[in-house]
Amino acid sequence: MQHSTGIALTTTFAGLQALMSAPSAALAEPGAPASVASTSASTDSPGPTAAPTSASTGMGAPLEAPPPPPRHQGLVLESRLGALAFLGDFRHIAPAAAWWHADLGYEIFRWLAGFAYAELSFADTSEAQSSSSIVAFPIYGFGAGARATVHVAAPVALFLELNGGAMRADVPHGALADLGFASAERLGFAFGGTLGVDWYPADRHLAFGLEVGLRDATGFAEQLVGTAPPLMLDASAAVRYTF
Repeated sequence: MQHSTGIALTTTFAGLQALMSAPSAALAEPGAPASVASTSASTDSPGPTAAPTSASTGMGAPLEAPPPPPRHQGLVLESRLGALAFLGDFRHIAPAAAWWHADLGYEIFRWLAGFAYAELSFADTSEAQSSSSIVAFPIYGFGAGARATVHVAAPVALFLELNGGAMRADVPHGALADLGFASAERLGFAFGGTLGVDWYPADRHLAFGLEVGLRDATGFAEQLVGTAPPLMLDASAAVRYTF
């Protein structure tokens, strides 16, 4: 009886020991070091996600800005503001005058345009007469021409313009005849040319320019003893708009 009781106690104690050791054994696979188990646990846990790089997203260098649209071509309106100087005998009659000129044309090609023009300037006879006798008068003209343009760089172009038309001084009858320029009181033929440079900003419709022109205004020749050709020089700044 005592022997059987001892066997039962021994069996119960052994079972308790087995139950206490089971949880620690379940934490690791048999034969595997504890460090391996902890490493695998840390690998499985989510961590902070790295930001995608250009290589991982398939993107290369940053994209460049697109080029500006090509300059618009078509109907052109240009306005010039500057001065008109008289180089012939008429310079002894009138000083340099304020001058305004307007062109309306069409660009047939990128390098060639045709246009019609009108102009207006304001002069007086202060070079030939005293202050009490000075006559102030406008000079107006109109005509047509053609312009050839060479684009030397993306925003810069040079041009040559040839034009022909008529012009006259609008004065009381006989005011210039007494000074030897009766023909200036009626329309007379004028022809010449202009050299200039244009700058095209980002706006594809606009252009700004500087221009110098020379013309032969036959009606402003001195009719009595004049010997110098009736030349006129104009210089101006311009703004153009292409519709």
